Amino acid sequence: MRLTRTSDLWWKNAVVYCLDVETYQDGNGDGTGDFAGLTQRIDHLVRLGVTCVWLMPFYPTRERDDGYDITDFYGVDPRLGTLGDFTEFVRTARDRGIRVIADLVVNHTSEHHPWFQDSRSSRDSDHRDWYVWADEPPKDGPEGVVFPDAEDSVWEYDEPTGQYYLHRFYKQQPDLNIANPRVRDEIARIMGFWTQLGLSGFRVDAVPFLLETDGQQDAGQLPDPHEYLADLRAFLGRRSGEAVLLGEVNLPYEDTALFFGEPSSGRGDELTMCFDFIGMQQMYLSLARGEAAPLARSLRERPAAPRDAHWATFVRNHDELTLDKLSDAERAEVFAAFGPEKEMQLYDRGLRRRLPPMVDGDRRRLELVYSLLFTLPGTPVLFYGEEIGMGENLAAEGRQAVRTPMQWTSDKLGGFSTADPATFPNPVADGAFAPDKVNVHDQSRDPDSFLSHMRLLVERYRESPELAWGDFELLDSGSPAVLAHLGSLPEGAVLAVHNFSGEAASATLSVPGLGEDGELTDIFTAATLGTSADKRVRVDLEPYGYRWLRVATDRDDPDRTTA
Repeated sequence: MRLTRTSDLWWKNAVVYCLDVETYQDGNGDGTGDFAGLTQRIDHLVRLGVTCVWLMPFYPTRERDDGYDITDFYGVDPRLGTLGDFTEFVRTARDRGIRVIADLVVNHTSEHHPWFQDSRSSRDSDHRDWYVWADEPPKDGPEGVVFPDAEDSVWEYDEPTGQYYLHRFYKQQPDLNIANPRVRDEIARIMGFWTQLGLSGFRVDAVPFLLETDGQQDAGQLPDPHEYLADLRAFLGRRSGEAVLLGEVNLPYEDTALFFGEPSSGRGDELTMCFDFIGMQQMYLSLARGEAAPLARSLRERPAAPRDAHWATFVRNHDELTLDKLSDAERAEVFAAFGPEKEMQLYDRGLRRRLPPMVDGDRRRLELVYSLLFTLPGTPVLFYGEEIGMGENLAAEGRQAVRTPMQWTSDKLGGFSTADPATFPNPVADGAFAPDKVNVHDQSRDPDSFLSHMRLLVERYRESPELAWGDFELLDSGSPAVLAHLGSLPEGAVLAVHNFSGEAASATLSVPGLGEDGELTDIFTAATLGTSADKRVRVDLEPYGYRWLRVATDRDDPDRTTA
């Protein structure tokens, strides 16, 4: 019996890989990564098992916010190449079986965008109402700034026209007026343009900010925000049936779940996937405590995604590793365990570190975390360099500490470029995680390397459709250190068991569907475990150990595939 799924739901068992073009590979020797260099490295992604590349912003920019201050939504930053270079990369990726999505950053523009330049030229200008203006900051308007180290207000006075404009991010990034139908139409055009050039969807930046209209005089013109998001999804579906919207929604679970949409209410589909920010943060609390309970609690509380939607899981996002949904005391625990020095923290809410330095390069803990990434319910998302255990460089400013150049070889520049390192977007990682110690070339030739292990994890994940497509169930492990969960389909099931403790642990489990003569087979070693007389199975785990175990059934077919 063969297990098949429709190809337009490719994202259900995808492996998404996020990268920044300017820090990935310099193809022309000018010190900045570009599309030509990225295309040259596409086979690394193929060998890793990546099925979808997520491109961080590559549009023309003034680089005030690492490319998120966009000056032209229809172009490629000249430092990174041309539209021709972009389409060549997309075509090459597609030839290798890899889809490409890109950041959709339409909450704001750069202050240098022609729309804003026209908007601030006169109160009567054609683009004036493309942005949010007020004579005085409204008392009931939005509060709080995204970058508290740089801004103390979300309103900025503009001298030429004597009004304030709204900006939730830097003051150089004025917010677009989403209540304006012309702005909404333009967003659809932007999506249509890039879809026509081969993109398979978008990662939608700052979704709640995009839809928020607090303090706007014409907010009443805007339909229900979720109806608007459903309209965007419907538009994208008409342009490309396979295209996705992956949303950045860092809200409590009950609020985030609304962004999937509720077809039964008539609103239709909205975001295809939402990042599980809460589960990620609770995972770090579990790691800090050596206990499974925090992560298990979040998994119990997480609403199930609709049938044609999915959660996206990740070890860290590409900004600071946000811990904003933890309590102050919980956040202090994680800081103490993984970022005790002030320079390791950012905005008092997160860490500007990568995982390997956080755990002092402990291979056991690294393997544990990435085993969780590929077995927890949701689509796994990797940040470039995670596959080789890259570290950060705290000498870089703010979030840039984790956006260092990709390390390809052991030379001091990591094979990223032949240019003067002073011209690089960010400094190369240093110390115990410098290129001479962590790089693709050496690890590709070492069967025991972390890269080799990551390739194996991806391969086994892709061979285990129960993890991506199946029903999820937490099991009672009998040990506070052990998380046990089951992914199951009618055709079979996979049991995943993880030990968060630095001490050996064991779990005694009742596995649904496992009969008296049932057997569990280790997916990595092929070793088998049988049940006891009371139909329970004991799983012994080394410190920070984990196991993936296939539950044998009469219908189990090792030759099944997923489309």
